[in-house]
Amino acid sequence: MRATSKIMTTADRRFGYEAAGDPARPTLVFLHGIGGAARAWRGQLEAFGDRYHAIAWDMPGYGRSKPLTAVSIVTLADALQDFLAQLHAHRTILVGHSIGGMIVQQWLTAHPKDAAAVVLAQTSPAFGKADGDWQRSFIAARLGPLDRGATMAELAPALVKELVGDDPDPDGLELARSCMAGVPEASYRASMLALLGFDQRNALKDIKVPALVLSGSKDNNAPAPMMAKMASYIPGASYVELERAGHLVNLEQPAVFNAALDQFLRGRVTAEART
Repeated sequence: MRATSKIMTTADRRFGYEAAGDPARPTLVFLHGIGGAARAWRGQLEAFGDRYHAIAWDMPGYGRSKPLTAVSIVTLADALQDFLAQLHAHRTILVGHSIGGMIVQQWLTAHPKDAAAVVLAQTSPAFGKADGDWQRSFIAARLGPLDRGATMAELAPALVKELVGDDPDPDGLELARSCMAGVPEASYRASMLALLGFDQRNALKDIKVPALVLSGSKDNNAPAPMMAKMASYIPGASYVELERAGHLVNLEQPAVFNAALDQFLRGRVTAEART
């Protein structure tokens, strides 16, 4: 029987999140991307809530979570630690998508032994120098329409279309559009700018927990060859490339994404727990 997710808020009301499963079970936390929300992970919460306390946060400034005064990957990683502490979550399995994966990497530098395992999905170990031409062009292309008066709701269909691969699940596609349309403009801008200067390439070799690096063959934001190279620098990491998938794999191909995650959890993580 699939678990049913519930909408929750932390005791201090700083963080909104959704959860499924028994809190006494191992904790599995999902972190969404810049255009996402906790509800983007409902398919995963329901699929894994029978074996885990499956949780998806609303990143600060998204959904029911309060915004941060200053937004950077460092401050977002600090917020993640505050969130986990409020949930009394220890030896957590973290699944980070896109900027969520960057937050996980940053968090690991301060808490290298606190995770039971990590999944870095459609993400990158670096965004490059803050004043680089490519970086400035990337940000300008995404914030320019907002500067010209467009709304997130107006931009959502086109933005999502650019992110997905071949034949995405229709329900997942609609949820992706809805999540993107619901992102506050200020949060979208702040999250985009937070990418500038992020670089954890030298820290990949220090990841000592079981790790799965997951890519989509049609992902233009986090290309599969780059992610394969990323995985090669993480000691003992597993690498999986999902065919015909773009940047939103858990929504485009939920059954395939869940199967890859399940195989990792039943294999590497279960084996690690026995040693």
